[in-house]
Amino acid sequence: MRLQLEKQLLLFSLLCTLSKVCAQLCQRPCYCPVAPPRCPRGAPLVLDGCGCCRICARRLGEPCDLRAVCDRSQGLVCHRGAAGTGTCNFEDNEEGCEVNGHVYRDGEVFQPSCKLQCRCWDGGVTCVPLCQEDVRLPTPDCPFPRRVAIPGKCCQEWVCETRELPQAAAPRIPGLPYPCEEWSTEWSACSATCGMGFSSRVSNQNRHCRLQTQTRLCVVRPCQALPPAAPAVS
Repeated sequence: MRLQLEKQLLLFSLLCTLSKVCAQLCQRPCYCPVAPPRCPRGAPLVLDGCGCCRICARRLGEPCDLRAVCDRSQGLVCHRGAAGTGTCNFEDNEEGCEVNGHVYRDGEVFQPSCKLQCRCWDGGVTCVPLCQEDVRLPTPDCPFPRRVAIPGKCCQEWVCETRELPQAAAPRIPGLPYPCEEWSTEWSACSATCGMGFSSRVSNQNRHCRLQTQTRLCVVRPCQALPPAAPAVS
């Protein structure tokens, strides 16, 4: 019975002290600035502890008191000490993370941008990329790969550029997206020693720059006419 009475007296004295502090901090009538304050990113405008003027809500780790209130939308409360001032923290004393002015709860998964997915864990933030970071080497069909931003897409994509090279270094075949170095063998001997024949070679001088066997007609010399046949003797 005596212990319960002492608790009630302690609570009553604490309420009296708070009411006196509130009376000192909260003046009536209210005198507020004409223009509301400009708050940092992520800090909303709320009524102060006196219910009088609009102020910027305090964020995680910022100082607070009976008048400067914490951001309740983020689950923050003011953990005050004996002097009446305190620090904004989560109501259940969980560790949190603040990224770009926004407070995330412990274990919460979020995306600060379309390229990252992060997680708040033990007061720290770990992130993994959502875009592939692969490396593309030059190939004959894509000699100059380059990453570019595509309108409407978050991640960059590979595109193949076409660059003009000096004519002496690598001739370009029309319609081919990459330089083609011409190569061919010598023409073979004519297939006929006289009259019409053909010779062949292997070359890549074509529209696809592929090795192919090419054939052409050839004439070494005309063939001699056969002597006329002797008339038959009856």
